[in-house]
Amino acid sequence: MPKKILLVEDDRKMLEVMRRYLENRGFSVVFTDNGSEALMFARDSKPDLIVADVELPGLDGFSLCKAIKCSAETAGTPVIIISGGKTEDSDIVAGYDKGADDYLTKPFSFSVLAAKINAVLRRYGTVSGPAARKIREQGLELDPAARAVKLGGKPVALTRKEFDLLTLLLEKKGRILGVPYMLETVWGYDMATYDNPHTVETHVSSLRKKLGTKFAARLVSVVGHGYKFE
Repeated sequence: MPKKILLVEDDRKMLEVMRRYLENRGFSVVFTDNGSEALMFARDSKPDLIVADVELPGLDGFSLCKAIKCSAETAGTPVIIISGGKTEDSDIVAGYDKGADDYLTKPFSFSVLAAKINAVLRRYGTVSGPAARKIREQGLELDPAARAVKLGGKPVALTRKEFDLLTLLLEKKGRILGVPYMLETVWGYDMATYDNPHTVETHVSSLRKKLGTKFAARLVSVVGHGYKFE
C-alpha cells in the first residue's frame, strides 16, 4: 500500500507541482493550503507523514507541528517543515523545537524532498518493528519509541539528529559506517548533490561531549572510511 503524504502549502502552484511529483513516485497525497484544515486532515486521514510550509493561513506551520506532536492521537506522525522565509539557523532550531523531524529551506530540489520523506519514513518504520525494543549498552539506555536516551538512569538531552545518529550507530554496532551512508540515512540527503562530511563530524563531536568520556571513546573515527560504535 502506498504511503500517504499530507501536503500543506499556501502557494497553490507549488502545492500542485509537489503533489504531482510525489504521486508520480508512488505516494498517495492529500493536500490543503490551510493549517487549521491540515490539523483536521492529520486526525481524520491518518497520513504516514506531513510536509508543511511555515507560512500558512489559519495555523502556521510551527503551530501546526506543535499541535500534531502534542496530541496523543497524532504524536506518532512525522512532520517535515519547509520554508522560503524562515531560513535562518534560529528558525530551523525553532522548527526542531516544535517537534519537526526534518526542515527543508526553499528553493529545494524535489529529489531532495523525496529523499528526506523516505529517510524519515524509514526511521519511523524502524520504530514500528523490532528496533522498537530498547537498546541497552553498559549504563546507556536508548528507547526508539519514546525517542529518549538515559545514561546511568538520567535523561540525556539530544537533538533529533543526534538521537537518530546514535540510534544508527548502536544498531550497527561494530560496523564501520561510511559518511555518505550516514548522510543519506540520517539526514536524507541526495548524495548526488550533497557531500559535506563535516555535518556528521559535528554531530559525532556533540554526541561525544553529551555522552561523556566512556562512550566518547567508543564512538570511533576510522580515517578514510567513516565511524563506528565499538
